[in-house]
Amino acid sequence: MGTRFNILLVLVLLIACFVVSGCAVGFYKGRPSDKAKIEELKDELARLREAKSMLDSRLRSEIDSDQVSLTMDDRGIVITFVAEVLFDSGKADLKPDGKKMLKKVASVISQEAADNEIGVEGHTDNVPIKLSGWKSNWELSATRATSVLHYLISDCGLKPNNLSATGYGEYRPVKSNNTKEGRQANRRVEIIIKRMPTAKVSYGSADTNKGYIK
Repeated sequence: MGTRFNILLVLVLLIACFVVSGCAVGFYKGRPSDKAKIEELKDELARLREAKSMLDSRLRSEIDSDQVSLTMDDRGIVITFVAEVLFDSGKADLKPDGKKMLKKVASVISQEAADNEIGVEGHTDNVPIKLSGWKSNWELSATRATSVLHYLISDCGLKPNNLSATGYGEYRPVKSNNTKEGRQANRRVEIIIKRMPTAKVSYGSADTNKGYIK
């Protein structure tokens, strides 16, 4: 009995301390702007999922033949083309079949992600360039990415202010360059449909005057 009384006494003293010091514990609802941001994030995710589903349908034959892969990560939707699908070896001019695939991608972007930023990334294996005239794999990867970017703008009608092109050369491999299969996987072009930038919701402190989380 004494033990229970002591526990109750401690709880009463703690509550009194919080009340006196103005640190009473309460629950605060999220402010409307934070709730709106959360809804925007939900809508954005649903839109990206719909775009991915459409891409999966329109690129199904290319995906089944391992020419294209489709994933979704923290950046957004990533469409990866085996380089040989878009370009001849050592070249940066788009092949006719590659252009057809890019048109499929552009049609989905126009329909479902017209305002999203689109990143085009060029990648190579680590085999040194000898005969093609490029200074290095870096120049080749950058020029290939730029070729795709220009096609998406000039022939597919995507907004130029939303697009960017980057060449990474051999420095971001996805597999080992010690095998033929690995080198082929590393020679690639990625188109990333990026998530829309949304301000982060901060839950740093409680504003007791306004009744919401800052």
